[in-house]
Amino acid sequence: MNWDYEYDVVVVGSGNGALTSALCAHDGGAKTLVIEKSDQFGGTSATSGGGVWIPNNRYAKAENVDDSDQDARDYINSVSPKGKINEDLIETYIIEGPRMIDYLHENSIVKYRNLPYYPDYFPDNPGGKGGNRSMEPEPISGTKLGNDLAKLREQHPQTAFTMGPINMNFTQVEGQLLLGALPGWKSLFAKLITKYIFDIPMRFKWGWKDRRLTMGNAGVARLILSLKDRDVDLWIDTGMTDLIENKGKVIGIKANKYGSEINIKANKGVILASGGFEKDQNLREQYLPQPTNSDWSAGNIYNTGDALKVALKLGADTHQMDTGWWSTVMKVPNQEKGWLSMVDKSMPGNYTVNKNGERFSNESQNYVSFVDDMFKQYAEGNPCAPCYMIFDSNFRKNRPCGPLLQGTMQPDSSVPKEWWTPSFLSKADTLEKLAEIVGIDPRGLLKTQAKVNKFSKTGKDLDLKRGDSVYDRYYGDPSVTPNPCLASLDKGPFYCMVLYPGEMGTAGGLVIDVNARVLKADGVAIPGLYACGNCTTALLPKYPGPGSTLGPAMTFGYLAAKHITGTNF
Repeated sequence: MNWDYEYDVVVVGSGNGALTSALCAHDGGAKTLVIEKSDQFGGTSATSGGGVWIPNNRYAKAENVDDSDQDARDYINSVSPKGKINEDLIETYIIEGPRMIDYLHENSIVKYRNLPYYPDYFPDNPGGKGGNRSMEPEPISGTKLGNDLAKLREQHPQTAFTMGPINMNFTQVEGQLLLGALPGWKSLFAKLITKYIFDIPMRFKWGWKDRRLTMGNAGVARLILSLKDRDVDLWIDTGMTDLIENKGKVIGIKANKYGSEINIKANKGVILASGGFEKDQNLREQYLPQPTNSDWSAGNIYNTGDALKVALKLGADTHQMDTGWWSTVMKVPNQEKGWLSMVDKSMPGNYTVNKNGERFSNESQNYVSFVDDMFKQYAEGNPCAPCYMIFDSNFRKNRPCGPLLQGTMQPDSSVPKEWWTPSFLSKADTLEKLAEIVGIDPRGLLKTQAKVNKFSKTGKDLDLKRGDSVYDRYYGDPSVTPNPCLASLDKGPFYCMVLYPGEMGTAGGLVIDVNARVLKADGVAIPGLYACGNCTTALLPKYPGPGSTLGPAMTFGYLAAKHITGTNF
């Protein structure tokens, strides 16, 4: 074998899991390379909310939060379907997750802040909490990256304020205030937009980019800067094409770098961290529930299952291939990525129906569970995929919906003409006419309208319990009473937004052990091969809280590095 390059550790991918593993591998004494097949680093992590869910973490402890490892065990077990989790991996995560965060905090510029009011997704379950288990990255100036700022994958437009050329970032805490149009949002918006617009040096050099990086961009930027401080090599436009093995041991990879085939030796190990398979339609058809379409995915367009495909050749085992990090998705005309509908449905003044005009699931519950309901009921004959979010002129005036800003900021006259299509956004003076345009049964829709308006007055959703849980109310409006998630729809015109069963990424993949080694079906590890993130089977398949993908990805990236280097950080 002729080697073009030689390293101790080769990391495939450039999201949070990949970058954490690379940082820790370097600190363990390994010469480390990170490769990214696209022309920008950050993967799915960069476009995400950036939240990291780790119970009993240092930031919560600093605020004297009441949490414990046992509470975390009880909670995870209470929300996880039987046979879907590995107890050894869960125990490892509970113990090692806080240690990983400690290591990054103490040895790099990776810093997070506690989210005290962002609850677990099932906070009423045993061990559940109303906040303090998720954290978000501290904002950071993008100019610290220098020219590498252009190589950072941009935030998804829904995690920023976008209007025309304006692309202004905000934190999760700020986003809750702005997206919910809660008291104080106008003054916050004025402060942020003024600082953004009048950042003259940034406007001259970078156009309408925001100097202030937040959410997923901040998390990735902090990791990248920490790697740059260590002179760790990170190559873009370099895609893995295959693993190289000798007598069953992985010793390197084949890759395409700027169009040239190269062989890269990995003396100690290869870490696969290149995301799921959400953009490979063939794999979706093979594994995911129906209906499924890669166009409905909000995931990274480069996530085509590369890690899965090469590891399967070596006999790697897989699990939970029928699962994803689900969310309803809006297909915005002329936009490549799906727009995740994660917050909109929680706000008072809307409801979601199937083709029969009937509600079928609690709109304010967490987005993963809502789509789980969609798939389950669709398989049983319920015409709920796609489904239809209905709202009136009061909602339209005061609240955003997907890329559609509240009417006070974006009146109907300024909405792009191509958006007005039955497959995305429709409007009519009456519910009956709206139903006709979209293809919904008008009788069912009118019946549902009457029920929702009644529930809004009593504060009790007798059908689906919307607004009963702490999580439901997180994106509600506390000024709306008696239920912050329910408001009557009374005033036309009426609107409809079409929602498809999509996802942020797939959740099934390679089976790993407590050291992040990739396992065969017989439970034997493939020597030299490690994995973390969405190319592995989900550690927390029921999505217990905000950041349940990034937390495990970073933790098992950290553990992979520890095992490869024999270092006990």
